[in-house]
Amino acid sequence: MAICVVMTLVPACAAGGSSAGRRHPQTIEVVAAWTGAEQQNFQRVINGFEHQTGVHVIYTSASASVPAALEARLAAGAPPDVAVLPQPGTLRQYATAGLLVPLDPATRKIVATNYNQVWQQLASYGGREYGVWFKAADKSLVWYNIGAFEKAGVVAPDDVAGLLRISATLKSSGVAPFALGGANPWTLSDWFSNLYLRVAGPQRYDLLADHQIPWTDASVKDTLGLMIQVLAPGYLAGGAPGALHTTFPQSVNEVLAVHPAAAMTSEAEFVLGALPANREAQAGIDFDAFPFPAVGTSGPGVVVGGDVAVMMRPSNAATELLRYLATPAAAALWASQGGFISPNLNLDLAVYPDELIRAAARSLLEAGNSLRFGLGDLQPPGFGATASAGLEKDLGDLLITGDVNTTASALEQAATAAYRQ
Repeated sequence: MAICVVMTLVPACAAGGSSAGRRHPQTIEVVAAWTGAEQQNFQRVINGFEHQTGVHVIYTSASASVPAALEARLAAGAPPDVAVLPQPGTLRQYATAGLLVPLDPATRKIVATNYNQVWQQLASYGGREYGVWFKAADKSLVWYNIGAFEKAGVVAPDDVAGLLRISATLKSSGVAPFALGGANPWTLSDWFSNLYLRVAGPQRYDLLADHQIPWTDASVKDTLGLMIQVLAPGYLAGGAPGALHTTFPQSVNEVLAVHPAAAMTSEAEFVLGALPANREAQAGIDFDAFPFPAVGTSGPGVVVGGDVAVMMRPSNAATELLRYLATPAAAALWASQGGFISPNLNLDLAVYPDELIRAAARSLLEAGNSLRFGLGDLQPPGFGATASAGLEKDLGDLLITGDVNTTASALEQAATAAYRQ
């Protein structure tokens, strides 16, 4: 289908009589990754915006990959009005290419009222602010099967040394300490990010994120060495090969099943969205979560993920949508349904439907400027967010080989190539 788009508030035209071809100035399109229950919850937000403004919003789900969907749209000269991007690295890539519309002063003022400075910085590039972080994820959580812990006689640890001790006890009790969804290798990147933030500290974390120190740095090697201690093959359900063929939802099921294959898994609150449909597990009775343990005397740190809304076609309607998404009222429409955390400072925590999510949201807000996006999200996508290359592939190889030096060298080679592009 051939599509022509004029980059102003005029109707798009399209052959074949598509709905996009009949758009008028008060109709805008949003592209995001959300499907299923998440799409339904975002539709609640859209409905609230439409009711408030009279603007009609067409939602397009790019379930496989927002960057891939946008690449095709941009090649056809047909970007959406608003896109919801999954990483700061992608935002920077598009901003560099001149594909994003900066926030206007009125929108920046709303964002400054409702968001911590760190979220404003994460939506900025080259001195200009481009986006609104609507959805966040606290990736510094360890979820555990209460029954497995009680059977082994262990409790949640405060530090990684304690985590290693209870892992040995859990293994002796007959259950693998960890389930790992390595078939979705961003889980490996999140493990490394949590460990590195605690081993190296936030300042060195920032240097590595910007490739101002090499991936062969001693702090990286120390973290890789610690990672293969915590995720040793004998501590993984299915061993290393099995873990690398386990999807993220399968890893959740391995921990929260009636007869668990593993006692723990580490990820964000979207673990709750991966609960098996036939498993009525109850928080506080069947499972619980604890903060990712410290390493030595490391201070608190939270690794986060998130989704940032950006404008790709300038219009008053798209601007109004970004302003709306920056309000606590918009966040409350999804937060009340569960499986969602907002970085909005002014969203009442009482809106969240259960204490587990409320605690995760509180942890994220209390982290303030000490929170950090996962390292994979901060890299050029070809290095940080590609399953078959770079960070995710090399960390998977590490679980098999246990070779820290070779992994560090491979990471540095891949990062150097990515930053040259």
